Amino acid sequence: MTYQLKPISKASVPEALDKAELYRFINEPEEAESICRDILAIDPEHQLALRLLGLAITDQFIGASSDRYPEALSIFQSLHDPYEQSYYTGLVFERHAKTQLLVGYDARALLPLIEEAMRCFAAAEKIRPPRNDDSILRWNRCVRLLQSRPDFHFGIGSEALDAENSPAPDSQARRAGGTN
Repeated sequence: MTYQLKPISKASVPEALDKAELYRFINEPEEAESICRDILAIDPEHQLALRLLGLAITDQFIGASSDRYPEALSIFQSLHDPYEQSYYTGLVFERHAKTQLLVGYDARALLPLIEEAMRCFAAAEKIRPPRNDDSILRWNRCVRLLQSRPDFHFGIGSEALDAENSPAPDSQARRAGGTN
């Protein structure tokens, strides 16, 4: 017997998205990822499915070389909305650094990842929708992370983190390909 994937109906997409979100909330990101891939098989540009897929992949980061960090970056760079591109790209850098910290990587070596996340959050803040402070919340979490660990040497490079000095949004694609 051969096993082949079966397509879902377009009418089932809203319920499938609800299930994907539920699986993320109950810490079953592989199931969420599978559902998102089913949605994307019938609608490859579905923005919410792409966003949930990228998040489900980052939920699976464990700080190992097997983490699909480049895949998550690529997914978030394919989002149409510039705010979402910046914000979710920042999440990839932040989650990548935090999982590597958990498994014992040297914090000083991870400082560039945190700084890159903060640059993305600063860029997102500039173009955020009204009453949406998510990018500020993420920025503040990164600052608190840096302040909580003396081995980050918070003062080094902090001038580069000034929100006014954040790079242009088109440079994110360049950064996405250059960091592992």
